[in-house]
Amino acid sequence: MSVPPTVSHAVQQMQVWLKSLCDTGGYSDEAEALSVLRVVLHQLRDRLTPDEAIDLGAQLPLIARGIYYEGWRRSRTPAKARSQDAFLQGVAAQLAPHPIKAENAARDVFSLLAQAIDSGEIADVIGQLPAGIKELWPEGMRTWAAKRGRA
Repeated sequence: MSVPPTVSHAVQQMQVWLKSLCDTGGYSDEAEALSVLRVVLHQLRDRLTPDEAIDLGAQLPLIARGIYYEGWRRSRTPAKARSQDAFLQGVAAQLAPHPIKAENAARDVFSLLAQAIDSGEIADVIGQLPAGIKELWPEGMRTWAAKRGRA
């Protein structure tokens, strides 16, 4: 049985994303990078309004989109705990037992998203976040969003 081209492409895209995370974040392997991606995407998704979460999800590659929506409860978003500390505590709790610093994980995934997703969409996402979480995004993207009145 052959694999449909859309599935092959989705797998290739996911491998590129995971390799990028391994290269930039120094993760031990793609499984660890996948854990980081999943956790940070979930924490981010849960701090956005449902409409913005859907807009961001639509921009993700097929497999990343499935991971992003895994376990999502639209009616529970955005999360009430929106500080940087709460965000990073959520990341750290979900990454256990991996010895990965939550702030590094968030910065690595946000950097990947800033490179891979439409800048306008990322500016919209940043615009919905409190100042502490905005600070985890690459400075250039924060500046770009602010110039467009979205941050």
